[in-house]
Amino acid sequence: MLPKLSVITIVYNNVKDIERTMLSVLRQTYRNIEYIVIDGASTDGTREIIGKYQSQLAGFLSEPDGGIYDAMNKGLALATGDYVLFMNSGDEIYAPVTVAEVFDSSDSADIYYGETEMYDAEWKSLGQRRHCAPEVFNWRSFRYGMTVSHQAIYIRRSITTPFDLRYKYSADIDWIIKAAKRASSIVNTRMYVAKYLVGGISKKKHLASLKERFHILSKYYGLIPNVINHVFIAVNLLSYYIRHRRTND
Repeated sequence: MLPKLSVITIVYNNVKDIERTMLSVLRQTYRNIEYIVIDGASTDGTREIIGKYQSQLAGFLSEPDGGIYDAMNKGLALATGDYVLFMNSGDEIYAPVTVAEVFDSSDSADIYYGETEMYDAEWKSLGQRRHCAPEVFNWRSFRYGMTVSHQAIYIRRSITTPFDLRYKYSADIDWIIKAAKRASSIVNTRMYVAKYLVGGISKKKHLASLKERFHILSKYYGLIPNVINHVFIAVNLLSYYIRHRRTND
């Protein structure tokens, strides 16, 4: 039997992008997907767009929440799939055949991951993320930055935990590391699996996000190693910016 994938989209007042994201999920050729949408009580017409497709959703909530990760936890609580994927409003699954190709790449992995292509606000491609997906991924792989974005990682639901709501901007890093520590098999699909819209909350609250990330990585890798690793992160970022005049994070 095909493994069941729970795709979760969270959104708040994003009428411009929500339909594009939803269609990237609903048009998948893979047939065993449950789609869950969590809306933070939008007031800009987003709920009306979602309503057009509500009959195709496995779950839909529209209510106030305590922030992005509280909303993601609501979606995770509703999920019943073997695997879970967060594809938030503004982002897309890469192509209609992507989910099928992910699961065709290997049988019964705990985690599947791939590359992400970046897009600007006008949905023009900015190319590959600065952090390329590593050839081999494990829980130590984030020591030099978030090498796999949450839009590009399919995780077996049984090894996930709720997002830690102490973190407001970088809880996805903590969440992925926890799951990776529990994983016994992790598969690199070696393909683009997601399109990512730049400028999310971690960019709007960039300094606070960096502080949280530093705290999370110090927790897992140790303070002194993390300080040293961040020197390498800073050098790589500067080098990339000099060459491309953007960061593509």
